Amino acid sequence: MSDTAGAAPGLGIRLASGTGRWIVLTTVLGSGMALLDSTVVNVALPHIGEDLGTDLAALQWTVNAYMVTLAGLILLGGALGDRYGRRRVFVIGVVWFAAASLLCGLAPNAAVLVAARALQGVGGALLTPGSLALIQASFHADDRARAVGLWSGFGGVGAAIGPFVGGWLVDGPGWRWVFLLNVPLALVCVPVALRHVPESRDQVAHGRFDVLGAVLGAAGLALVTYALIAQVWWAGAAGILVGGWFVLVERRRGEDAMVPPSIFRSRAFTAVNLVTLCVYAAFSGFFFLSALQLQVVAGYSALGAGTALLPTTVLMLLFSAKSGELGEKTGPRLPLTVGPLLCAAGMLLMLRVGQDASYLTEVLPALLVLGLGMTALVAPLTATVLASVDVSRAGLASGINNAAARAAGLVAVAALPLLVGMGPEAYRSAEEFGATFRRAMPICAGVLVLGAVLAWTTLRGPVRPGCHPGCKVHCGVSAPPLEPGESAPEAPPGERPEGRPSPPGKS
Repeated sequence: MSDTAGAAPGLGIRLASGTGRWIVLTTVLGSGMALLDSTVVNVALPHIGEDLGTDLAALQWTVNAYMVTLAGLILLGGALGDRYGRRRVFVIGVVWFAAASLLCGLAPNAAVLVAARALQGVGGALLTPGSLALIQASFHADDRARAVGLWSGFGGVGAAIGPFVGGWLVDGPGWRWVFLLNVPLALVCVPVALRHVPESRDQVAHGRFDVLGAVLGAAGLALVTYALIAQVWWAGAAGILVGGWFVLVERRRGEDAMVPPSIFRSRAFTAVNLVTLCVYAAFSGFFFLSALQLQVVAGYSALGAGTALLPTTVLMLLFSAKSGELGEKTGPRLPLTVGPLLCAAGMLLMLRVGQDASYLTEVLPALLVLGLGMTALVAPLTATVLASVDVSRAGLASGINNAAARAAGLVAVAALPLLVGMGPEAYRSAEEFGATFRRAMPICAGVLVLGAVLAWTTLRGPVRPGCHPGCKVHCGVSAPPLEPGESAPEAPPGERPEGRPSPPGKS
């Protein structure tokens, strides 16, 4: 099948068709690897620390090394997909991710494991934005919201089922299989993608890639993370300076930047990314600490802790597609307000989980409320990100939103232990860890409430793509609407008639 410009309103593939089902399966498998790996590791952390003889800082880096490279390079990954083909870059990312996962599984010490996790993040940066951009560029407009809902739901299942799968593997063949599992998944994903998924790209992409911006973004995140984990002030100051340099470089490069400033002309896009920062900071902090709380304090096995978190998986599996459709009907304001508030309530209910906690009366109610909030939130958030930009920028928008989510997550994992006074050996003591966990949950809940307030106050009215340089018409109406039966005036070559908004991707 010939390449199709991402600027078109999609390839017109219907979700009920065979090709549509293959696209969903492929993108879910690929992005699911990255999402699964971002949570599956949490359950294995106590065993990794014991086996490799590491302290809490090394465990934080086991999580954050992956997120530093993922967050820092995911924008470049989206741009590469738009330029050279979304399917091509997606497949390369899946292969890279699987190879790095193999290295993680064979790591002889913590240093090698952390380095391999950083390499995993590079693969994730290539495949994650490509998976969502493939959906946005392939499906008919009428099916796109439901396809995004399915992708979000099954992807969320991959993230939520991670603790269960991780626990089963840790208590069985060992923690190394948490990483080795990605190899057979890649062996299924790659042939299906090459055979059944159509290629798409943005035919108007031009200019040099913003390599300096990518390096500065990753370096700034790494320095801030190091400052929080190691409590070194100079690294924090250097990270802030590098972040400022990154902003200057992006503004100077304009439309050739990794983060072109014009994309933030869409108020909805800016607002939903601020909500994303709050939501995923809280989620990352919660899943990092709760997996340890259930094992270290409540006395659960790794499998027991993973199984305990399954209600969120079931709820997202059952209702995420419907949530995406409902969000399209009601607009993003309601689900992006109610969802974070429900999640905050679920995290506060986790304060009741202590030593020898009862699953039915203490753990399960908290996770049911959390799962309802995640179900209400995830699919509408993703759909709003894509609806706020034209289709030609699907990969870029996906990359920016994913970068915001991962950056928020890595800062949360690095900062929470510092904020609540968690010592380097806290995860070995039930009493010490339990005390710090009780201080951490209100912080996570507060960040979610902030996200809900942002959504309620900033997301009003229907979401429309924002303008960017090169638009032939304004996002508003530039002339009175045509009367019934009236013909549009003749337009110059390459331009659209006045009074008619451009179709998605043609602004």
